[in-house]
Amino acid sequence: MSTTITTEHPAWRATHEGEQARLIEHQGTTWLVVWHQAAEHLALWPITGDAAADQPPVAYTSPIDLPAAPDHAEPLFDELVNLGTVARLTNPSLWDAIVTAILRQVVTAQQARKRHHSLYAAYGRTVPTAAGALSLTPTPETLLRLSVDGYAAVGCKFNESALRAAAEAYLDCGEKWATLDPESLIAELIEVPRIGPWTAAAAAADYTGDFSIYPHGDLAVRTWARKAAPHLTFPSTDREFESLWRQWAPSRSQLHALTLFTLTWGSHDLNGHGGQPHRP
Repeated sequence: MSTTITTEHPAWRATHEGEQARLIEHQGTTWLVVWHQAAEHLALWPITGDAAADQPPVAYTSPIDLPAAPDHAEPLFDELVNLGTVARLTNPSLWDAIVTAILRQVVTAQQARKRHHSLYAAYGRTVPTAAGALSLTPTPETLLRLSVDGYAAVGCKFNESALRAAAEAYLDCGEKWATLDPESLIAELIEVPRIGPWTAAAAAADYTGDFSIYPHGDLAVRTWARKAAPHLTFPSTDREFESLWRQWAPSRSQLHALTLFTLTWGSHDLNGHGGQPHRP
């Protein structure tokens, strides 16, 4: 069975060879991660830190975890099953997950990638790698010191207040947050100014790898479902769509798989479409 990588996180970059690459930190070690599409293989190399450190976690979800397709929804499920097994690099950095979710507020997926790249390249630690120069998340301290003009220079003026509030809260509570279960993490994040239910759930799903907690009525899920099966009729509102989604996937594992596979399908469709904006 084939394997498809999820590249919905905006840190993924296309290399000159057409592969997908990403830089992450895990337990004090910096890792270069490259997806080799032809071989369907995810390679991880330690760049700085302990070369013998444990590798970052990678989760694999099989199409057998998808719920049975309702008769009228078979075109969508056929598209999702065609992805084969879905591989996803679980984000080892809660701070990166929070920053990334904030940068995705109110803009399309392609705009979020541009903001993400600009902010990280300007103020994060940039590391030369075999896949080119890649940048890590700016630290909370860096974002708190950054001027208004500094945010504006990288197209993130809209996100300034949310990033500042998140940085302050993370310095106070980040160690505690990292130990919480997904639902408790969402509840804590919602208490931070400018972090609403969508941002909190998206950050928690990115960090925990559990997409049963993702905001299922989100425009991204709805958009990719419609594009994958354009002849199906879906509810037009968030609440109605989420209700249908949960009817189709009544168990937590099914809900995780259905949402993850849909976002994976969409992440491979971004070259042709810009995605949809997200609310806070």
